[in-house]
Amino acid sequence: MAGGGAGEGPHGARAGGQRSHGRRGFLRGAGVAVALPWLESRAGAAEADGARPRRLVAIETTMGLLPEYFFPRGAGRDYEPSDYLLPLEPYRDRLTVCSGLSHPDVDGGHAADIAFLTGAPHPARGDFRNTVSLDQFAAERIGTETRLPTLALTVAARGTTSLSFTRDGVLVPGERSPARLYREMFLQGSPAETAARIDELRTGRSVLDAVAARARRLDKTLPAADRARMERYFTSVREVERRLERAEVWEKRRRPRPKAPPPPEQPEQELFTLLRLMGRMTRLALETDTTRLVTMFVNPAQWVPRTPGVVHETHSLTHHGNRPEMIAELKRVEEMQFVVLGELLAELDAVREGDGSLLDHTMVLHGSCMGNANAHSNTDLPVLVAGGGFRHAGHLVFPAGRAPPLSNLFLSLLGRLGIEADAFAGSTGTLPGLEPA
Repeated sequence: MAGGGAGEGPHGARAGGQRSHGRRGFLRGAGVAVALPWLESRAGAAEADGARPRRLVAIETTMGLLPEYFFPRGAGRDYEPSDYLLPLEPYRDRLTVCSGLSHPDVDGGHAADIAFLTGAPHPARGDFRNTVSLDQFAAERIGTETRLPTLALTVAARGTTSLSFTRDGVLVPGERSPARLYREMFLQGSPAETAARIDELRTGRSVLDAVAARARRLDKTLPAADRARMERYFTSVREVERRLERAEVWEKRRRPRPKAPPPPEQPEQELFTLLRLMGRMTRLALETDTTRLVTMFVNPAQWVPRTPGVVHETHSLTHHGNRPEMIAELKRVEEMQFVVLGELLAELDAVREGDGSLLDHTMVLHGSCMGNANAHSNTDLPVLVAGGGFRHAGHLVFPAGRAPPLSNLFLSLLGRLGIEADAFAGSTGTLPGLEPA
């Protein structure tokens, strides 16, 4: 899964070489190099060579944002912050807001939410087939280095839709329970429970083996089109098998000690309560190096958020028809999302890592699949990036008709994760104006 040439480890060092890997250790033997998890005892070496692990958090709010309250006035670092950006002012020098970006050919209004991290065209069509999402693409290269390759979170009144899709375009269901997530990350079972869990994982692999063997026999009798479908199926099976194998390895290792008490088992089912809890779980997951890749699908549509002055369900507010009283309510809902985003940035910034903070080593992407929910527009998307060690540009303004695709930003994020990729989705290069520090 991890990259590197023949005889090389994931970060390009020869298997037989003596180079010291500060942030990663390797066990080598019989021509195999196995990556070790992040070890506290190696923190000193990591600080010496400056190699702190890089992370990515990608957040999408599905109902769009009122553009007049999101986009700042003026370009560059001296922009005048909009109402929504005011809660993020403490992080102005670690923030880039982008105007004019979108995914070419990603349309369909609300349907575009499943293509926000994939850029797959025409998601509303009946024959639509999704492609790999940004986080899963990254996990194919760095996901073996942590207990959880990625973490897909869902903040919604119902359902497990997420932003994450495998290479075959299959949805990775989102986790909606902060308490269940906490248990998975931190609570170590007894030896008997661990053994039972490993047996379950092995049983899952044996079932896959049996099904795949029968499918291969069937494959020989199928026409070409069906054989192609079966090959996609085999690819999916192989990916699940690899995940089960990784899960068994990590099940035998001790989980990190939690650095915060568990969330309530049955938290109040309210948008901002759950959003804050998932933000805290994200910080814990990154701080303990349980994962380095987190997505958060935020769907406020079916809630009446408990915010002063709000009495309507969010979805109905987005269809405001330019009525001032509806726009005022919607603004309160959207503004509060940026207050909570500011709280997440503060939590990440409070965790010290070497001569910086967790925020300095974590890229936080925030955006929406719609530029204007009232018009169901999928262009000029409200997008920003915070943290991650970029030389932030303030407000990057790309003129209509000459803007690069949003996937150029994604390619820049992959590069900052240390992943060399020629392209992602419809990218034409990295995003101009956003450079590593």
